Amino acid sequence: MANAQTIHVQKKGKRLLSIKKHLPLYLMALPGLLYLFINNYMPLPGLVLAFKNYNARKGIYGSDWAGFDNFKFLFSTQDAFVITRNTLLYNLAFIILNAVCAIAVAIILSELTHKIKKLYQSVILLPYMISMVIVSYLVFGFLSPESGFINKTILSALNIEPISWYMEKEYWPFILIFVNIWKSIGYNCIIYLSSIIGFDRSYYEAALIDGASKWKQIRYITLPLLKPTIIMLALLSIGRIFYSDFGLFYQVPMNSGALYSVTNTIDTYVYRGLLELGDITLSAAAGFYQSLVGFVLVLTTNLVVRKIDPDSSLF
Repeated sequence: MANAQTIHVQKKGKRLLSIKKHLPLYLMALPGLLYLFINNYMPLPGLVLAFKNYNARKGIYGSDWAGFDNFKFLFSTQDAFVITRNTLLYNLAFIILNAVCAIAVAIILSELTHKIKKLYQSVILLPYMISMVIVSYLVFGFLSPESGFINKTILSALNIEPISWYMEKEYWPFILIFVNIWKSIGYNCIIYLSSIIGFDRSYYEAALIDGASKWKQIRYITLPLLKPTIIMLALLSIGRIFYSDFGLFYQVPMNSGALYSVTNTIDTYVYRGLLELGDITLSAAAGFYQSLVGFVLVLTTNLVVRKIDPDSSLF
């Protein structure tokens, strides 16, 4: 009995010592944990709105129960297919093209001298720091039907009729993908570049001695060593594949109604349903659907990665 008490006291002392030792780290993490709790966990009870006929006088929990009627209404319209298709396809294009472009730029930057590398890093990262509102006006400066650079300069020089860009939906998938890559490539390439800089240079020296070309060094050394980073970033991106950049899809197309079929995503649909139409319950149902499918996707993707390469999975 005495031995058991002694062991218990020793364990308790070790726990207290561990807490004191790591107390500065806990204090540093506290603001982030508070933000996570307030922003991500406190709103969770509001998910019940997706299953209610909301009445402001009765409140969220006093409103009548609707079951799955809001979801039935959402999926009985064409809107559900359009917003799901747009959100998924755009994000798939962003994940693939952003990764390819960012890796290519990171490899190029890793081959430059130190001073030039710093300059190019700053220039490439600059678009990421610009507000999407500013980006939307930059795009408008190029695409404005009356005074845009493309209509007044490029198309005019080629004797091509001006295009009403904000009324022609067939161009916008390419425009949105281009703007997204231009804005985010700087941030993404910095992540890959930091990984490349940390690679053991002896691999490249040995390959150079063996006569390997620069392409073979990239193919057989750089890309295999980058695989864990690529998989980790892809998993994080897939976890948010049902979320979209609201500014990109709402502000850049200037909320043009003629473009809804190619620019309307789940986030913009929820915003319009909530603030423009005042349909709170339908917006809550769309948001719940978005979160649930995103959660299932990240778990499924992580399971597949764990089967193929356990060391690269998140958990």
